[in-house]
Amino acid sequence: MQDTRIALLGIILTSHDSVEKLNHLLSQYSSYIIGRMGVPYREKNISIISVALDAPNDIISSLSGKIGMLPGVSSKTIYTKS
Repeated sequence: MQDTRIALLGIILTSHDSVEKLNHLLSQYSSYIIGRMGVPYREKNISIISVALDAPNDIISSLSGKIGMLPGVSSKTIYTKS
């Protein structure tokens, strides 16, 4: 069994054109997702999403990288220390 880490993936969505692709990516990695919370910020026309993960480093990096390449999407990942 591969070691896993807990991580929080923060996502800011500024283009609703990428919503379908983002949701598809998240569903592909759903077995690693502990929880997800989305907050629409209607005044600024953006969405703020946080995704809690329990996964191997390479899985977390892969998901974060794929999400960060979507147009109109910014992401940042923070990890537990151990």
